[in-house]
Amino acid sequence: MQEEWLDSYAQHLRHERRLSLHTVNNYLRDLQQLSRFCQKQGLSNWQNLQPSQVRAYVAWRHRAGLGGRSIQRELAAIRSFYNYLLREGLAKHNPALDISAPKSPRTLPRKLDAEQTARLLEIPGDSDITVRDRAIMELMYSSGLRLAELIELDCEHVDLQEASVRVTGKGGKTRILPIGRKAIAALHDWLLRRALQTDAAATKALFIGRKGQRMAARTIQKRLHDHAIAQGLATSVNPHMLRHSFASHILESSSDLRAVQELLGHANIVTTQIYTHLDFQHLAKVYDQAHPRAKKKKK
Repeated sequence: MQEEWLDSYAQHLRHERRLSLHTVNNYLRDLQQLSRFCQKQGLSNWQNLQPSQVRAYVAWRHRAGLGGRSIQRELAAIRSFYNYLLREGLAKHNPALDISAPKSPRTLPRKLDAEQTARLLEIPGDSDITVRDRAIMELMYSSGLRLAELIELDCEHVDLQEASVRVTGKGGKTRILPIGRKAIAALHDWLLRRALQTDAAATKALFIGRKGQRMAARTIQKRLHDHAIAQGLATSVNPHMLRHSFASHILESSSDLRAVQELLGHANIVTTQIYTHLDFQHLAKVYDQAHPRAKKKKK
């Protein structure tokens, strides 16, 4: 399959659609997986891919254990790629247009409760790395940031006077988000430490590593995982759990789904409605504990 077409598509995603590097890499990874499948089938040209072969690819991925949502994401990458090829006159049809992924059971995102979140964020220590990590976690929980959004932040995107952060989300859409009191204090401490680092002046990145480079996603994931273990949390913690926890805790307190949609940067409120299920679980638990007719009789 023509690698140069993938290269030009990557430039289209990055510069025309202004997607994050993380998202672009995800698209390319999915398409390279399809490319390997096509080569095994004897296909060497993207123009020759047919709907029946895309269906065979979907079945192959499903047999390999990939879930419906992951396959749907791969199909979205394929459709987007072929829409680009059609625009450029490099293809005559979109072979993934009417193909759907197998349905998978709806799973609710895992979150931390308020007590677990507080324990995670109150990490001890005063080293530069600890101060940085505390600022990262406080900001993610305070403003509900995606990991990719956090990584792309520059110092100029944070306004501590206005208690706000300017975030570029999916599709290059910008939103202004409030920052809470605890996160402001943590960011203030980190910016003072950052200014003293010798390599800091070479980059605009808000969060940097030991060598002054913008932090990688895997580094942040590992730091958060390690802090959760050190704080004695019984569950494995990842950055997206802080975003889920942020949304769930806001919704539990306010019941304002539209506001949560705006804060999370969801284009469709249907995406945000997953948190109403989490909120219902919380309410159901309270009901079971409090309602006279719901309590189990003591033996």
